Amino acid sequence: MKVRKRLYSMLVALLAILLVASCASKTSNVESLPSGTSSGSNTGSTSNGQSYKIDKQTNTIVPIDPQKHETNVVLLTFDDGPNPEVSTKILNTLDKHKAKAIFFMNGPQIEKNPELVKLVHERGQMIGNHSWDHIDLSEESKDSVVKQMGDVQKAVMDITETAPIFIRPPYLSINENVTQAAEENNLNIITITIDSRDWEMSAEKNDPEELAQRIADQLHPGANILMHELPWTAEALEILLTKATEKGYSFVDPMNIQID
Repeated sequence: MKVRKRLYSMLVALLAILLVASCASKTSNVESLPSGTSSGSNTGSTSNGQSYKIDKQTNTIVPIDPQKHETNVVLLTFDDGPNPEVSTKILNTLDKHKAKAIFFMNGPQIEKNPELVKLVHERGQMIGNHSWDHIDLSEESKDSVVKQMGDVQKAVMDITETAPIFIRPPYLSINENVTQAAEENNLNIITITIDSRDWEMSAEKNDPEELAQRIADQLHPGANILMHELPWTAEALEILLTKATEKGYSFVDPMNIQID
């Protein structure tokens, strides 16, 4: 009987050691994941450690803890891509300035340029949802809105294995159907605080320096800048990022923005 009790005690102790070792191994694996990734996640979000959030009253990007993280940050975003004429140029400029951005993409551009979708993702930039057809979603039925968002989610997921977490509704048009459809697609709505108005320029009449200065003059802490994948915007980006840096601003990584 004493021998059995001793063997039982030894077995219990051995099992406890194995359990502790297993837990330590799992913790080590999670801690060793690259920055910006999370165990078991395919949404492109981090499981913890985000430093910023979107102020829903002002639409600005603000630090969760202002004592630990700087307030002079701006969020760079580009709509209506990818565009074979300019996407790579924009990526190169962002890399040069160690800046990150959200590329809000539409369905037809995704279908036509899957290699650019993949490139944007592989270069460490974030892909956002801009609806499939770039239509006014507030004028659509809820089922239509869900499909407009969902089709982009699937297309991006099929190419990058990462689904968008942010959506910018075209024309910034938002109603209850848009809000509910975003929730059903696990998307967070994001708007703007600075409109570059680069869309007002044309191939015949544009001025990249004027465009960059227009945006720079409006910079403020937490600015959320709307730009488009246009040739003159790609030209203006180098000037803008240089001016922003000179003004003391840095560029927030959208992966570090807390989602609801």
